[in-house]
Amino acid sequence: MANVSETLIALMGIDGAIAAAIVDSNSGLMLGKAGGGIDLDLAGAGNTEVLRAKMKTIKALGLQDKIEDILITLGKQYHIIRPMTEKPGIFAYLVLDRDRGNLALARLKTADAEGTLVL
Repeated sequence: MANVSETLIALMGIDGAIAAAIVDSNSGLMLGKAGGGIDLDLAGAGNTEVLRAKMKTIKALGLQDKIEDILITLGKQYHIIRPMTEKPGIFAYLVLDRDRGNLALARLKTADAEGTLVL
């Protein structure tokens, strides 16, 4: 089992990782962050709104399902938002360089982080 710092180290160990954070979507505040090149406090708050909007849409559509992850594809980066099913209100956020990263592997390792995180 890993604490927030250990989980962030694991996320930053993913090939192509630029930045990572663990965010409380109830408040939009960071529980921890690592890496650079992006304002993670601003990104955490903004991605909280993305996650809330998608969850609201799923509910409005009457879908009986859950979000595994949300992928935002930019020209040079992938942004992965991974809600933690076992820790409601918490999500992992990973910024991945498109040229150096493997998206499929990053998604798997981001999912693995959920299983080891202890708050």
